Amino acid sequence: MNGLNFLSKQKPEKEVNKPPDQDSAGAKQRKIFFYVLMFILLLTFINNIQEVKRDEIPFSQFMKLVKEGKIDKAVVTERYITGAIKSDDPQKPERNFMTVPLWQNDLAQMLEQNKVDFVVRSSDNWLTNLFFNWVIPMVILVFVWSWIMRRSAAGGAQSFLNLGDKIHIHQDTQAKITFNDVAGADSAKQELGESIDFLRSPDKIQRLGGRMPKGVLLVGPPGTGKTLLARAVSGEAQVPFFNISGSEFIELFVGVGAARVRELFVQARNKAPCIIFIDELDAIGRSRGGPVMIGGHDEREQTLNQLLTEMDGFDTSVGVVVMAATNRPEVLDKALLRSGRFDRQIVVDKPDLRDRIEILKLHTKGLTLADDIDLAVVAKRTPGLVGADLANIANEAAIMATRVGHDKVEKEDFESAIDRILAGPEKKNRVLTPDEKRRVAFHESGHAIVAEHVPTGQPVHKISIISRGAAALGFTLQLPTEEKFLSTEDELKDQMAILLGGRIAESVIFGNISTGAQNDLEKVSEIARNMVCNLGMSKKMGALTYGKRQQLQYLETEIADYRNYSDETARLLDTEAQALVAEAETRARGIITANREGLEKLANFLQEKEVISREEMLALLSH
Repeated sequence: MNGLNFLSKQKPEKEVNKPPDQDSAGAKQRKIFFYVLMFILLLTFINNIQEVKRDEIPFSQFMKLVKEGKIDKAVVTERYITGAIKSDDPQKPERNFMTVPLWQNDLAQMLEQNKVDFVVRSSDNWLTNLFFNWVIPMVILVFVWSWIMRRSAAGGAQSFLNLGDKIHIHQDTQAKITFNDVAGADSAKQELGESIDFLRSPDKIQRLGGRMPKGVLLVGPPGTGKTLLARAVSGEAQVPFFNISGSEFIELFVGVGAARVRELFVQARNKAPCIIFIDELDAIGRSRGGPVMIGGHDEREQTLNQLLTEMDGFDTSVGVVVMAATNRPEVLDKALLRSGRFDRQIVVDKPDLRDRIEILKLHTKGLTLADDIDLAVVAKRTPGLVGADLANIANEAAIMATRVGHDKVEKEDFESAIDRILAGPEKKNRVLTPDEKRRVAFHESGHAIVAEHVPTGQPVHKISIISRGAAALGFTLQLPTEEKFLSTEDELKDQMAILLGGRIAESVIFGNISTGAQNDLEKVSEIARNMVCNLGMSKKMGALTYGKRQQLQYLETEIADYRNYSDETARLLDTEAQALVAEAETRARGIITANREGLEKLANFLQEKEVISREEMLALLSH
């Protein structure tokens, strides 16, 4: 992309934000250690000078000297007693003594009776008191304060609040990701190229009276490659890449998130030209408003306000591109999405068939593949999967090949990998009884028979009665012949008949039903209610929608269901949904009854082999 080369010229960093030299910090630290050591040595020397030489005497002798009146003064502490012994010769000095007492309650009374002046102290070692009560706390305070000052003086990279530690700058020495490393997403790559090209040559748009876009917002389901695209833009531009998640702005203390936003933009301007990429923008960009709670959302709102302020005062001429990604654009604050902030919204949607083939080619470059592997078939088996899922399938296929000892990754390795991703791992310790195994075989064969006989049924690719995942005792896999984005009324009705085929097969063969159809019934009920309530596919209810459900756009999760119809209408809706299910059940029963011989052949063969491919199924049913 030639349009990305404008960011390749690096500007020198400002000296005011340059971190202090590590040797200088080390010299200061050594100097502090030297001063503290000299201070302690000085105190020890003074104490030794002032220390009076004392003779230790037994406590019994001390008691005898007191009674004889030879003790004039005494100092009593917790650990010992010190004082002076009167000399018989006035020309000789008094002899200093020290004794360790055996504490007793009448000691003070005895000293008084013998007219000894005494004082009581907790300790007479003033150096110990000074050291433990003053020197050690002061040393700790000095070291903590010096650490804080060093962290603060280091600027953005090592600030006291750890602002810079959350910002990851990818240096030029790292392997660059370019658009060649991103398979599919052609429209997203084209729009990103245009956005950067406008910044490189603003005159192209300014001559027509337009202006350059300030920010780019990537939206789409999880795993579609939004972050990878942002890294690819950085790789194409060959500039520093500031990558920070939205959740990393939010901390316990109010104001820290706003400080981090300021720090991020300061670093970006100093490193310009560069790219700021904020992943999971919805963590700090949710809509403001609603009920206010005590303590509430002050931190998140302050962080959002600071981000809005920075983007308002952001000068596009300095060469800083602001990008963000989210899979919940519907919850973002409108102030973020207005013109002048995130001007461009680029949808990175799930890959179609052609894109899935390209993604598989990219992720299988390093694999040794067998000659008979057709990546187009693998791509057809994975509708609705995103790039992250396809990368996982390629890796799982290599693991499967290693496990069984293949020299190359074979077709069955990819089949096993896809089954593991879609249906879960095999449960080899889950052993079915013969009766259960027979029932599951007829259940899955019933799905396959109905799928092959309804007009719009997708071809059956594989039937399996191997237990997988948490609850699946078997599955019937259909392979779509083409990529479809719409479903007709007839297709939905056929789909309900296929889902009920397993339950009807059990009823026809065994005369009763089991709990194995629970998931099928849930899907049938959902389709029937959607047809009646949301899609207007009921003649009696007309072209209206009933109820309102709020759904997270790219997460496929419903978070609310609002009823806007009467009880009478609710009864009619239930009646219409039940009629659709009854119609599908009647169709499935007719197909199963008419093809009972093929059903029994297929179920018996499935019990023996456990897994049947489409070719084996067609060969069996043709006889």
